[in-house]
This record gives sequence, structure tokens and C-alpha cells, in this order.
Amino acid sequence: MTSSDTAARTGWDAWLYALTIFVSAFLLFQVQPLIARMILPWFGGSSAVWSTCMLFFQMTLLLGYVYAHWVHALPAQRQAIVHTAMLVLSLAVLPVLPNETWKPIDGSDPTWPILGLLSATIGLPYLVLSTTSPLLQSWYARRSGAVPYRLFALSNFASMLALLSYPVLIEPVLTVRMQSRVWSAGYAVFALACGAAAWLAARSTNQATEVAVEKAPAPGFGIRAIWIGLSACASTLLLAVTTFLTQDVAPIPFLWVLPLSVYLITFILCFESSRFYNRAVFYPLLALALACFAYFLEPRSMEQPMGRTITLLALSLFVCCMVCHGELARLKPHPSRLTGYYVMISVGGAIGGLFVGLIAPNIFASYHEFPIALGVCALLAGYLLFRSWNVFARRPVLAVALAVLVLGYCGWLGYVARYYGSGYQALVRNFYGQLAVSDSGRADSPTAYRSLTHGRIDHGIQMRAEKYRRTPVAYFCESSGIGKAFQSRPAGVPWKIGIIGLGAGALIPYGQAGDTIRIYEINPLVVDLAKTWFTYLKDTPAKVDIAMGDGRLTLEREQESQQFDLFVMDAFSGDSVPVHLITEEAFRTYFRHVKPGGILAVNVSNRYLDLKPVMERAASHFGRQAVHFDLWVKSDADLCSSASWTLLVPKGAELAESLKAGVVLKPFTNFARWTDDFSNMLSILE
Repeated sequence: MTSSDTAARTGWDAWLYALTIFVSAFLLFQVQPLIARMILPWFGGSSAVWSTCMLFFQMTLLLGYVYAHWVHALPAQRQAIVHTAMLVLSLAVLPVLPNETWKPIDGSDPTWPILGLLSATIGLPYLVLSTTSPLLQSWYARRSGAVPYRLFALSNFASMLALLSYPVLIEPVLTVRMQSRVWSAGYAVFALACGAAAWLAARSTNQATEVAVEKAPAPGFGIRAIWIGLSACASTLLLAVTTFLTQDVAPIPFLWVLPLSVYLITFILCFESSRFYNRAVFYPLLALALACFAYFLEPRSMEQPMGRTITLLALSLFVCCMVCHGELARLKPHPSRLTGYYVMISVGGAIGGLFVGLIAPNIFASYHEFPIALGVCALLAGYLLFRSWNVFARRPVLAVALAVLVLGYCGWLGYVARYYGSGYQALVRNFYGQLAVSDSGRADSPTAYRSLTHGRIDHGIQMRAEKYRRTPVAYFCESSGIGKAFQSRPAGVPWKIGIIGLGAGALIPYGQAGDTIRIYEINPLVVDLAKTWFTYLKDTPAKVDIAMGDGRLTLEREQESQQFDLFVMDAFSGDSVPVHLITEEAFRTYFRHVKPGGILAVNVSNRYLDLKPVMERAASHFGRQAVHFDLWVKSDADLCSSASWTLLVPKGAELAESLKAGVVLKPFTNFARWTDDFSNMLSILE
């Protein structure tokens, strides 16, 4: 065989390796928002579902890298046999559709059920995809002798492309089931290409065309610890920023995808070429980014417009990840140590996922993982700068100044975390997020009140003065849409009322003697706080019972219609209504439990999303009309807060006098009705 033939074959091999790595990375990150989108409705629509999914993805990625490291040490022929067997086994679980037997039946912590569901549904395909990049890079290096780190950049580019395309091109066009089928078909194509690459690598060894690669000394413990620390720091910041956005804005794929895309862009830049990461540029920017992140620890930062908040957080995350990944790239080892290097990077990513997704919710009452990650980032950056810049040895005063700056920042983060975690009557946290009870105003003031907040969003208040203690206030005051709904009830007629979302219990004061109020609540901590710190439940003359579990799933299991006169959908995850509670299937369930002449009221208050088209399309589909109420309050003199409610009432029926103050929504004919299979959050962003 001539040298030109060998070069041509090697070039063709390189294309096969590159294409296989590209497809595998694309599928790897396309399935992340897809599977999370599928199971989000089953577990309360909480932002923590994504954090738990990320924990699974990172742990599986670690297993994949460990597998690649192990397989890489086998003889070439055995590598091909083992990996082909894995590919064939992974095809057996297609298509990737979760089994409905995994749906929860109560409000207990769903972390382990989510991990089990993901393992059963996509565990093996995801593991195989995770092995592809390091394994094929090692084959390529062994076969050609070339440095393969640009293939790592290609892998991350494909990952970013997959993430960015999902909320813009995939979710708005394809139903969830169609997405699953298309992904599964793509995986089958990948399996064929990967199998071909495996046997090509084995054949190259048999034909004695393998390039000898010099074995470099094994990296020491110190450098491995730095690799892990940098990777863990970037991973923790990624998840902390994602949690911040999805809890206080909305748990939607776009806000999952954006931080992860920023994270991957930094990987691409840093491993594509050393010219993209310049310490002289990024270390000053790091100081600004850390200061910006520290600002967002302050509750008043939520007064910023959504666009500015998202932009500042994304830019700050980009700078921090550029420093972490830039330093990782500077410290990358000889190609012969490539698979072990990737294992250390994945160990760091898994540590970040474990810390944010599993450890922090169980040991912290507040979101301390965010300031901890910021402090670690500052310490690592300071240490690496000190370690590699000789000027500190010549000028000790600069070293002292750097230490004071870094330690001062860490101390200030500790103060802020402690300060903003204090002053509460109660502060608790579980899978569904952080809940806090706090008092505002002097106890003897007529305007003093007690509030329940989820993250930074109010989920109900109660006035502390005896005069107003049993008065509906804030979003539920008599001037609001829900207040108008209660005013429409016939005098002296007992009502049966259903409510999804207990909160502080602020709707319960509308209950009268003879009424029955059935409340559906997913979070057991909410029930504990409502009973302990608020008096709505014990003050009401109505009969109240609480059904634990996701409201929609519980209603689906109740075979006999509840025959509600009024049904109120007041469930929020942070500042957003969970999507699975406002789809066609959800409304069908609600109307099955509402009397033919009854009212369905939906709290659509939101700073960032306009849900009127969703409400009107659902009302029209079920032969109802949507009456919308916007209440804008500039002062709390009448004990009201700005709120938006939409009431779905029988079409053609004469509206009660109290409901005539609302606006009957006109048809949004160009807006697609939301179903469990299709929804598009981008279409309703304010």
C-alpha cells in the first residue's frame, strides 16, 4: 500500500470519527431537554426536576468516561467486540418514551424515582453516547498520532447546536412523541456509524498501521485535584444559575438550555485553540462577573427587567466558565493520558451535580450552593494566578493584596448568605424549593402582615391585625378576578370549591358555613407551614380537606366527579404556572370535576409570560368563554396586590353582575392550543 493510499484512508477515517463524535454529542444533548420535557408534568413542574435530570446526566457521563478509560486499555479487537455489544444492547430500549407506571402517587421527594425513571428509559443509550467522544478520540490518536483535542471542541459544538435548536426549531414544531421517534431513529444511525468506527480501529491494529504513541508520566494528585476542582466549580455555577432562572422566572426548556449552552460555548472556545483564552482579558472580567453574581444574591435584584437579568447572568456565567475551562485547557495532559483526563473532568461535573441536585436541598435551608460556588471560583482563580505568575515571588505585597482581595470576597459572600438567610420566622427547603415565612411591619400596625414565599415569589400573605386576619388580601382580594368569581355565588347556597395550590391558605376566607373546600397540594412543607404559621385553616367555618400530590394527577385518579361549583387553579412553581396544569388534557380533567354551570378560575399572574392566548384557546375548545381580569395596584391601601385572573365560564350564559367587570377574550386564531404533546413558551414571552 502506497503512502498516498494510507494518507487517503487516514483522512477518510478522520471524517468517520469526526462525524460519529458530532452525531453522538448532538443526540446526547438533544435528549436532555426532550426527556426532561416529558417527565416535568409528572413531578409537579418544579425547576428541581431539571436539576435532578442534570445530576443523572452528569453521573452517567462519568460512568461513560470511566467505561471509555477501561475499554481503552483492552486489546483493540476486544474493544470492538465489547463496544459493539453495548451498542446492540442500547438499541433494545428504543424508543425513548417513559413508562407511565413511574408517575408519582403522593408528594414525597421524587428525586430517586426520577433517577430510576431516567435509568430505565434512556440509561443505556445515554451511557453509550457518553463514551463516544473520549473513546473515538483515543482511537484517532492511536491510529494517526495526531493531537485529538479539537475533536473535543467539535463534540461540544454539536452539543451546543443540539441545545440551541431544541427550543427554537424542535419544540415549537414537533410533538413530544414525534421528537422521541426522530431521536430514536437518529440513535440507530449513530449506532451503525459507531460500530463501523470500532471495527475500523480494530482492523488498523491487525494491519500494523497503528501509530506508536509515547506514554507520558502519570499526572500527580495535585494536578488531578485542580482538574476536578475547576470542573466542579463550573458545573456548580451552571446548575446554580439554572436553578435561579427556572425558579424565579419559569421552568421552561429555553431557560434550561441557555446556561448549558453558555457552559458548552466556553468548552468549545477553550479546547479549539489557546488564543481564545487570555488571562489578561478574562481575569479582570472575572472580577466583574463575580461582583455581578454577588449582586443577584440580593433580593432586590429581581426588580430588574427579565431581559437584563437573563443577559447579565448569562454573561457572568460565560466569564466564570471561560476561566475554569480555560485553565483546564492550559493544564491538559499528553494525549496518551487523554481518557484519564476526561474522567477527572467528568468527576468534577458529577460532584457539582451531586452537590446542587442531591446534597444542598437536604442540608441547606437556603440556596447556599450559589455563594459557595462563587467563593470556590474566586479561590481557585486566585491560586492558579499565584501559582503561575512569578511577579508574586518578587513582590510579596502583590501576593498579600491578592489574598486579601479573594478572602475578603469570600467573607462578604458568607455575610450576605447568612444575612439573607436570617430574619425569617421559618426557613425550610426540600425538592420543590425554598419556603420562607416572614413578618413585615410592627405587630400592632394595621398594615402588618405575615407572608409565605417560594424562593423570592410571594405565595400568600395574612394580615396580622385581628380586624383583617380573616380577610382575603393581596392576589385574592375582593377586587381581583377570583374575588369577582366568589361574589357571583347565589346567596345562601353552599358551594363545593376545589383549589390546586394551598400556599398560605389565603383563598380559604371565602369559605362559608356549609361550604366544602378540597385543596390539592404537592408539597408537604407548604401544608406544615400553613397549619403552623397561618390561621386561615383553623379560622374558616367551611369544611376543608387536603389531598396530597400533584393536583392534576390526583384529580385524574379520582374516578367520581367532584362536582365543584368553583375550581381554582392557583399552583405556581416560582413565578410561573406549571405547563402541565394548563394543557388541553389538564382542562379536560378539571371540567370533568366541575358542574356544567360551574366556574374554572386560573391565576395567570406573571411578570414575564402572557397566558391569555393559552386560556382563550382552552376555553374555546371546551365550549366556554374566557373572562379576563387585570388588577393593577399602586398602593396597598385596599389590601390588594396586582394580579391577573382568567375565569372560564359557560359560553352563552348570562354573566353574573360581578363578572361583567372582566374582559371577554377574543379568539387568538393564530395561536396553537397547548396539549401535553405540544406547547411553546417562546410564543408567550412578554
